Amino acid sequence: MAQRRKNADEPLPKLSREKLREAMQIFRFIRPYRWSLFLGLLLLFLSSLVFMVFPYLAGLMVDVAQGKAEWGLTLGDLGLVLLGILIIQGSFSYARVMLFARVSEKGIADVRRAVYDKMISLPVVFFEKSRVGELVSRLTADVEKLYSAFSITLAEFLRQVIILVAGIIFLGITTPELALIMLATFPVVVISAMFFGRYIRKLSKKRQEELANSNTIVSETMQTIQTVKAFTNEWFESRRYGSSIDKVVRFAMQYARGRAIFAAFIIVILFGALFFIIWQGANLLQRGDITAGDLIAFVSYTAIIGGAIAGLGNFYTELLGAIGATERVRDILKQEDEVEVRKSESAPGLSILGDIRYEDVHFHYPTREDVEVLKGISFSVKAGQKVALVGSSGAGKSTIVQLLLRFYDLQGGDILVDGRSIREFDISAYRRHIAVVPQEVLLFGGTIRENILYGRPDATEEEVIEAARQANALDFIRSFPDGLETLVGERGVKLSGGQRQRIAIARAILKDPAILLLDEATSSLDAESEKVVQDALNTLMEGRTSIIIAHRLATIREVDCIYVIDQGRVIEQGTHEQLSLLENGMYNNLARLQFEGAIGN
Repeated sequence: MAQRRKNADEPLPKLSREKLREAMQIFRFIRPYRWSLFLGLLLLFLSSLVFMVFPYLAGLMVDVAQGKAEWGLTLGDLGLVLLGILIIQGSFSYARVMLFARVSEKGIADVRRAVYDKMISLPVVFFEKSRVGELVSRLTADVEKLYSAFSITLAEFLRQVIILVAGIIFLGITTPELALIMLATFPVVVISAMFFGRYIRKLSKKRQEELANSNTIVSETMQTIQTVKAFTNEWFESRRYGSSIDKVVRFAMQYARGRAIFAAFIIVILFGALFFIIWQGANLLQRGDITAGDLIAFVSYTAIIGGAIAGLGNFYTELLGAIGATERVRDILKQEDEVEVRKSESAPGLSILGDIRYEDVHFHYPTREDVEVLKGISFSVKAGQKVALVGSSGAGKSTIVQLLLRFYDLQGGDILVDGRSIREFDISAYRRHIAVVPQEVLLFGGTIRENILYGRPDATEEEVIEAARQANALDFIRSFPDGLETLVGERGVKLSGGQRQRIAIARAILKDPAILLLDEATSSLDAESEKVVQDALNTLMEGRTSIIIAHRLATIREVDCIYVIDQGRVIEQGTHEQLSLLENGMYNNLARLQFEGAIGN
C-alpha cells in the first residue's frame, strides 16, 4: 500500500530536449510496426478534420431551415452529406483504433519480454540492491503507462492539438469578430479551471492516503488479532483506528470544501464566460452581422476548443508520466547482464569432473563492503568426494557455496574447478553442472512433473519417474489422485516439508550434476521425514562432488572431510573421528552439545 502511494506521488519529470531524446529510445520497440503507426496517425489527422465539419453542418442546417442558405442546398441534401461523412468518419475511426491497437499491443509485448529477459539475466547483486516490489512495478505499472501512452494518450494528445488548431482556423474564417472575443477570454478561464482541478485532485489524493492508512490498521489488527487479545489492547487499537478515521474526515472536509468552491467557480466563471460570448454573438445576430447558423456553429466550436484545451492539459500530464516510466524501464534495460537469455539455451558444451579448489579467497558482499565475510579461505575437494562445512551462523558457509555458483565476483584469490578458474567458463554451461538442494525449498506453482522437469526440461517420462523413485518420492506422488499432474500450489504450499525436499532432490537427480550443493537440506524436518530425505540425498550424492552445509552433525559423520569455518577462515579440518579427538576444538564442542542434547531429550 505504501509502495502504491509512493508511485502515485512520484514527481513528474521536467521536460527537456535531453529527456525527450532519451524517452524516444523506447520507440525502437515500435519500429517493427512503424507503418501501422504512420497510417494510424494519418487516419487520426483525417478523422479529426472530418470531425470539425459537424459544427459547420449543424449551423448550415439552421440557415437552410430558415431559408438563408447561400448555396441552394436543401435539408435532404445536407442529410445525405451528413450520412456520407458519418460513414467515412466511422471507417476512419475503426481503422485507426485497430492500427494503434496493433502497434501498442505488439510493441508493449516486446517491451515486457525485453524487460523480463533483462531482469532474469541480471546478477544476484542487482536483486539484493533492488526491492522485488519495485521491479514488479517496473514490469507492470510502468509498462502499463507506456501501453496507455502508445494506445490512447499519444493519439488523443495529437487529436486535441489538431482539433484546437483546426477549430481556431474555422472560427477565424467564419466569425472572426467572435473568434477574437473567445480567444481573449475562454482559454484563460479553461486553463484556470485546469489548475483548480489539479488542486482538487491533490486534496483527493490526501484523503485516499489517509483512508489507506486506516485500512492498513484494520488489516494489521485482523491479522494479529490473537496478539491484540493476548495483550488486551483492544482499547489501544480502537483509539488508533479512531484517530486515523478522524484524519480521514478532516481531509475529506477539505476535499469537499475544495469541490464546493470548484463547483461555484465552474457555474459563475466558466459558464459566465461562455454565456458572455454567446451574448456577444446574440448582439451580432440581432444587428444582422451573422446568421443563426453561424452562431450555432460558433458555440459548438467554442465548446470543442474548450474541451481540447482541457484535454491537452490532462494528456500532457499523462505523457510526462509515460516519459518518467520510460526512464525507469530504461534503467533496467541498460543494466549489464550476467547471461544472454537467448544464447543460454544453446550454451557451448562443457565437461566437468568436479575437482574444486579454493585458493586464498577474500570476499565481501557488494551491499556490505565494510564487512569482510571470507578472509583467505583455502581448501580443496577432489572429484567425487563429499565434504561438509560446519560453523556458527554468519561464519561464511553459505557464502562459500554462492561463490562457487558465481553469484558474486571475488575480491581476492580464486576458485578453480578441474584446474581452471571458474571465471573462464561460460556461466550458463558451467552452472548446468551444479545442482542445489536448499534448506527451504520453494517450488513453482505448477505440477509435480513441471517442478521435477525444471532440472532438465527435455527429459523423458521414464527419466522423470526414475528420478522420483531415486528421490524416494514416487510412493507419495502415486498416492495423489493426479500423480505427477498434482498441483503443488504457490511456493509448494500443498506439500509437506519432506515432500518438497524430495521433489527438489528428484529435480537435482534429473539434472545429473557433477557438483552437488546441499544447504541445510534436512535441518527443518522431523525425524521420520529426515530419514527418508537423507536416504534420497545419499543416493543423489553417489559418485558426485558434494559440498554439504550442516548444523546437524549426525548427518555428516560419513563424509570424506569436514571443514570448520569461523569468522571467514578454516580453523579445523578432518574426518568426524579426527575432529572429535581435538579436546578443545570447535567441532568437538559442537558435537558434544548436540549429541548430549539429543541423548538428554
